[in-house]
Amino acid sequence: MKISPDALLKRLFDVAVAAADPMVCVPKHLPEKPSGRLLVIGAGKASARMAEALEAAWGPVDGLVITRDGYARPCTGIEIIEASHPVPDQRGLDATARLLELLEGLEDGDRVIALISGGASALLENPAGEISLEDLRKLNEDLLSSGAPIDQMNTVRKHVSRVKGGQLAAAAYPAHMTSLIVSDVAGDDPAFIASGPTVGDNTSSEDAKSILASNEIKIPKSIEEVLMAPTGVLPVGAPKLSQTENIIVAAPSLSLKAASELAEAEGIAVTLLGDAIEGEARDLAQEHASLALKVQAELSPGDKPRLLLSGGECTVTRRGDGIGGPNAEYALALALALNNQPGIYAIACDTDGVDGAADVAGARVSPQTLSKASENGVNAAAMLAANDSHSFFDLIGDQIVTGPTLTNVNDFRAILIESV
Repeated sequence: MKISPDALLKRLFDVAVAAADPMVCVPKHLPEKPSGRLLVIGAGKASARMAEALEAAWGPVDGLVITRDGYARPCTGIEIIEASHPVPDQRGLDATARLLELLEGLEDGDRVIALISGGASALLENPAGEISLEDLRKLNEDLLSSGAPIDQMNTVRKHVSRVKGGQLAAAAYPAHMTSLIVSDVAGDDPAFIASGPTVGDNTSSEDAKSILASNEIKIPKSIEEVLMAPTGVLPVGAPKLSQTENIIVAAPSLSLKAASELAEAEGIAVTLLGDAIEGEARDLAQEHASLALKVQAELSPGDKPRLLLSGGECTVTRRGDGIGGPNAEYALALALALNNQPGIYAIACDTDGVDGAADVAGARVSPQTLSKASENGVNAAAMLAANDSHSFFDLIGDQIVTGPTLTNVNDFRAILIESV
């Protein structure tokens, strides 16, 4: 290994992000530019970069894309609107209303390109029934802090919306829609990426109510009334989805592959634990720490280092009032489980540069992590109990801050193991 463990792990993360850059992956999947009426729409943390890539290939086109604050890109024809994430705001609702207006009156023969990525569950929103913005925000906050996996959260979101669960595609019918999707969910199921605005779904309002009940989430009357009424979500195979084609253009597996190739070029043996791992962040950290210690115990002096790579989307059940996210919580729990074990280093980051609601990608872990905390008077176990992982790594100087990466293929975790 030619570079320091910390530098290598950061390079692996950078390579993983670069592999999912829409400027690289979108042009490969663009159809031939239509000669007739064309409209580009989209939403998500990668959508503005996707729009930039499309215009680089096709030139200026008409359209509107909604992205997270700070993720806008320069486009000539496509209007870029920023809104709040991970909880919706009025800007997102207003932008979604404008986007739906653009789809009105489209005809058979017209073409729509939809640019969809993670984050659109909050950015692309038109609440059903009489659900207020306040009620919608509270629902999203409760879902995010419940520890529920992303497919459950998005099931609920679909059934309280007029654009999710295939309803955006239905609004464009009978125009032909090509939906280009950057995946940020386990298994790359388009139905759950961004709550599937262009994809049919066979879940029901009863499923949504069951998820809310099992996670002990109380809902106001406005949401209860919507879930009692017939859902607007389109089932798989619905006629109004027949003109829509959904294409995954970037996924966690491709980013992990790029990181794996770099590590192997540095003489490191790689084990891929999976690109679709879900679960409670601190529980997963315990599992990975045990595995790392086992791998290290089997190494002999002079053996090549080992790397454990994984992706997916962890969750956090909020117990305290700290500032944290799934990747930083995983890293803090991992550090505690490793207990300053020599020769083991790690990085855990979200590829969109935003771990939870903080503008921090994640954190690094080293054999000195807990020692640094003690030297600074920081109680690692107490901060984990308070879900205050971002504050922890900020205090010891081991946060990873990238700014907007302009893509989103979810969590990236790498554990480097050397012989001791």
